[in-house]
This record gives sequence, C-alpha cells and structure tokens, in this order.
Amino acid sequence: MKLECEVCIVGGGPAGALLSCLLAEQGVSTILVERQSVAGKAFRGEILNDEGQQVIQKHKLLEQIHEDYVLASTRIEYWEHQQQVKTVESAVGNVGVHIPQPHFLDALLKQASTYESFRYLAGTTVTALEGDSEQGYTGLTACDKNGDEVTIHSSVIVGADGRYSTVRKLAQMPVTNIRHGYDLLWAKITAPAGWEPVTRLALVNGRQLSLFSQAEGYIQIGWNVEEGSFPTLFKQSFEPFIQLLAEAFPDLEHNVYDRIHSWKDFVPLDIFSSRSETWSQNGLVLIGDAAHTMTPTGAFGLNAALKDADVLASELLRMRQEGGYTAAGLKAFEDERRQTVTELQERQLTMESTFHEHFLQVRILQKSNKRLPINNI
Repeated sequence: MKLECEVCIVGGGPAGALLSCLLAEQGVSTILVERQSVAGKAFRGEILNDEGQQVIQKHKLLEQIHEDYVLASTRIEYWEHQQQVKTVESAVGNVGVHIPQPHFLDALLKQASTYESFRYLAGTTVTALEGDSEQGYTGLTACDKNGDEVTIHSSVIVGADGRYSTVRKLAQMPVTNIRHGYDLLWAKITAPAGWEPVTRLALVNGRQLSLFSQAEGYIQIGWNVEEGSFPTLFKQSFEPFIQLLAEAFPDLEHNVYDRIHSWKDFVPLDIFSSRSETWSQNGLVLIGDAAHTMTPTGAFGLNAALKDADVLASELLRMRQEGGYTAAGLKAFEDERRQTVTELQERQLTMESTFHEHFLQVRILQKSNKRLPINNI
C-alpha cells in the first residue's frame, strides 16, 4: 500500500493524537501511525497539570470526554508514620486532573476522525525512513498488522513515539540519558468508600510512596525502589514488601490485599530522563518523550508533550500558509520549546533531591515535642 500526506505522525499517544487532531482540523492531510492495535494499551502519564489543562481547554477538547472519566485532585498531602504532616493546595482549584488514557485517546481520535484529511493506521510498525537529514526526509516504510508493507510519502515526519523512539533511532539522532537513582513500581487498587480525590506522598523506609486518585474509583500507587533492584526484589518474599504499604496507610489495607497478590500485580518502570542533541532535521521533528524523556515526578512529561503538539501545530500551519515546510521552521519549534523543557527537567531533579525536606521540619518539631502543623502552601 502506498499513501501520501503532508504530515506523517508516528506514535498514537496523547501528543501524536492531539497533533493529528489539530492539523486535520485545519485541512492538513495527516496520517497517524501507531504500533499498538488498541489505543491506550501502552502505559503513559494520565495527569493533566495546569499546562496540560490549558492546552486541552484551549482547543475545547475536554468537552469531548464524559465527566465520569475526569477527576480533579483537590490537594497534595505528605504523610509519614501514618500521620499527615503537610498539605499543598492550588490557587487554580486543583493540583491535577486525572483522565484515564484510553478515554483521553478515544476522545482525541474520534475528533480527528471527523475530518476527511485524517487517517489512522493502528497496529503498524515503522521499519525505515525514506531520505536523509541532508537532502531531507520524504517519508517512511512500515509493516501493518497483516504483515504487509506500507509506504507513506510525506513532507514532514513527526516522531511522537516515546522514550524508545524508533524515529529517533532510524534518524540517528544522538540522545543523552540521565539516571535518577531510582526505579518505580506501579500498581492500581480500588478506592475505599468516601475516599477524597487527593494525592498522597509518603516516606516508607526512606523511599517515596505516592498515591494518585483516579477517575472511575481507583488509586494509582507509585513506589520508588532502588535503581536496578527489580531482579533482586522480585526474588524476595512479596509479603513483607506489601505489608509496608498496608502499614503506611491502614485505611487502604483491605483494598491493598484485595487487589495486589504478587509481584505480578506491579508494573516495573525503568526510570531515566533524556535529552536529544537536536529535535529536528530536514523534514523530520521529534516531540514529547522522543525528544525529551521525563520522569513521573510532577507529571511534567505528558503535559510537556501536549504543549509540544500545540506549539508544533501552530508552527506547521504557519509554514504551510507561507509556502512550505522548512528545516528552519522545524528548528524554530525546537528553539521555542527547548529552554522551557530543559528547565522542567532540572526542576524534576530538584524536586527529587529535596523530597525529604518536606518532612524535615516535622521531625525537628517532634524532637522538641511541639505541635505538628498542617501547612497550607
């Protein structure tokens, strides 16, 4: 099969789906290529912070998502030794909005599919790029779910295919990985009756344990563990580990034991951030984790990716109106976003290195036998 389009986007996650929607709405012939056959199967961030909410509201896309799948978190709580020691609230009314990824992607893809200029190729894996960085990339080849070859000729290739980006690898774009000293275990439990929509952050055995309220009545658990410890950890007894979680939050003990029965109920995530030396070449550009992988800290990754898509859409539309897509125009997008993204990555490093300080004041007061305050910041 041979296809043609103006913009070929690789990666059907939130950034790729949003960019497709914004371009197709303006009549730009757009093909979205996604390796997974089912949207939302791969794990990605699901919490919108202020930046992400602004992007979605700007394009009136939140209206496409049923209210049952949208949950605003009211505050962040810090806990230690079964005691809430600090509270952080937001002046804008929430500290984050959770939308389950399948519902988010479904809304974006449904909206994009209303435009004749959009085509979605699910279950399709990119195998090669056509062209090069000097003469310019002119398209790609891929293999669909039936094993047949697909050739796509395009003016611009957008790599929105995540931290292990195939597009980045095929284009031989150098990337530097940054280790953070920890990895992460994800798990999901049902929320008990009356559970408030909050985010809880705790210290358990010196490691960060996070609880994120989710739509549809769930709590997402994120547990920091020592970097590279998965093989050793999974050989150990499961019970002492899960008991620590139940002891940290006794009000969740029943739900924890009801939903988590073995190491198989945790999803391990290798934690690192990355910086690509360049995000753009002639006829090709990277966005989201393909350009700048982030850690889960602060939920910046998803939101920065959505902002990338928003800014890139504007730049592509500008170039189109002015006569054509250029390497200089793609570089202008990179220049506009790079400094902001670099600052966010540095902020993540700072947040991770100073996490323990949220509990320091409380420990000092405990030693002096003074009353523990609840700080509203």
